[in-house]
Amino acid sequence: MKTFAIAIDGPSASGKSTVAKIVAEKLNFLYVDTGAMYRAFTYACIINNIDPKNETEAIKLIGKINISFNKENHITLNNIDVSKEIRMNDVADNVSYIASYKDIRIELVRLQRGIANDRNVVMDGRDIGSHVLPNADVKIFQIAEANERARRRYKENLEKGINSSFDSILENVKKRDYIDSHREFSPLVAAKDCITIDTTYMSIEDVVNEILKICKSKGIE
Repeated sequence: MKTFAIAIDGPSASGKSTVAKIVAEKLNFLYVDTGAMYRAFTYACIINNIDPKNETEAIKLIGKINISFNKENHITLNNIDVSKEIRMNDVADNVSYIASYKDIRIELVRLQRGIANDRNVVMDGRDIGSHVLPNADVKIFQIAEANERARRRYKENLEKGINSSFDSILENVKKRDYIDSHREFSPLVAAKDCITIDTTYMSIEDVVNEILKICKSKGIE
């Protein structure tokens, strides 16, 4: 039986996760938040007193920690729900370093491909269409202006009770853009056959409907 894969890529805070989650629900597909996996690895470094900027020490955690999703599709670290912890500032400030390490990317990509191997999935991240699932049936590259992305993340943090400032979030967004797009291995890049959607002035509902329309044109509904 054929399975379908929808890849949604884009820079930090471009609304990928929110949109991907809704699209997955609409299509009754499994939603896979790959960014949460890198955040969980970053959090694992922090609680193990490993500097995320120290690649040599960080990669030593490969094979020693278990990152997965529970029945509620929340990210878990060693079977403990860390959905809130991975959104804290210290994780946000360091996740791009962890995501730039080749050995860690190889390990998490292996897990991501395994998840999509025999299921219909909507997977979002930085390199899903270009590297993780190069044969995805639909490839979306979702962008938005930096100020708007920072505003969205600030609002999201407020709703989750996470204390942060708009200026620090904007600085973090710009820093992550640079690191993600300049890393040597599997950088943030639009796949050649992707469809780019600028969501700066679009509502979540509009973006979801646009992606569902694209999916329908590919026979996915």
